[in-house]
Amino acid sequence: MESTFPSSSELPENQPQPATEPAAVTPPAPEAAPVTPFAPRTDLSHLSRHADAIRQELGKVIVGQQALAELLLVALLADGHVLLEGVPGVAKTLTAKLLARTLSVPFSRLQFTPDLMPSDVLGTSVFRPNKAEFEFRPGPIFASVVLIDEINRAPAKTQSALFEVMEERQVTQDGTRYAMPAPFVVLATQNPIEQEGTYRLPEAQLDRFLFKLTVGYPSVDEEVAILQGHHAGFGGTPLEAVRAVVSAEDLQQLREQVRRQHVEPKLLEYIARLVGQTRAHKGLYLGASPRASLALLNGAKALAALRGRDFVTPEDVQYLAPMVLRHRIQLTPEREMEGGTPDDVVKQILQQIEVPR
Repeated sequence: MESTFPSSSELPENQPQPATEPAAVTPPAPEAAPVTPFAPRTDLSHLSRHADAIRQELGKVIVGQQALAELLLVALLADGHVLLEGVPGVAKTLTAKLLARTLSVPFSRLQFTPDLMPSDVLGTSVFRPNKAEFEFRPGPIFASVVLIDEINRAPAKTQSALFEVMEERQVTQDGTRYAMPAPFVVLATQNPIEQEGTYRLPEAQLDRFLFKLTVGYPSVDEEVAILQGHHAGFGGTPLEAVRAVVSAEDLQQLREQVRRQHVEPKLLEYIARLVGQTRAHKGLYLGASPRASLALLNGAKALAALRGRDFVTPEDVQYLAPMVLRHRIQLTPEREMEGGTPDDVVKQILQQIEVPR
């Protein structure tokens, strides 16, 4: 923000004037405008009201998990899919269902199993004798919010069926393309400790998730609150108490507002350097693709808007970097044997890259 005070070269010189010339009358300097830390160029009150309404509805059932709720909202505003990873019983599925209930859009749930076929997800063509033609019957993937529970339990054939629909928001069946409804968001869950009957997700599919969020255990105080709610007569508030507070049209308007967020050119270079460093790091044999750069940019825009700013800061990028990169990079065997994690590498890269000022 440019200063409103005149520079030293513009101030009148305090020197006596010659007696032969009349002294010039200098008008009083205009009062300086009050200095504010930030004068928003975009009104984000509409977005803030809807975000607060969603948080309030989630809080009726979910105890704690404020950071998780914020990141789910970021993904929703950034039009991205989310992979939730955590041990059983930490409310991964419940949180995804509650988020869907706050939106006035179609919702479907898929339970992935080893015998699930692609047609069980995408749909199939059914022959109609009266018309003597095949008719496409859409599968459960045709919804605005799709919850895929235990996504790593389906085999590779079923996993590959999600590639097109997650990236291009369409399904191609018998040469015909069927567009997905808008909005379209996939919320998937998986258990990191269970290996029996599970399959490793392909790297191409992982790259299609905007975030990979780790859902941890609640704190002692939060678990006490959970027990108190259960002891009072129910394990929290019934799901029916959560109501829809955002329509599809509202969400589309909020997303358009997020896309118009201001980003300095030096921040675009900062994002490119961060992602590019993953391709040259000695502890990684697989770096992040340009899709990671786009995810980091879109996520940072949404996070800044949720926090009341219409511009992105380096702190926004740094905060989201682990969630965007941890599932897109692969450690070398040597780094894994040393006990390293993708988050450790991301933290090291953040310390190496110069932060723009």
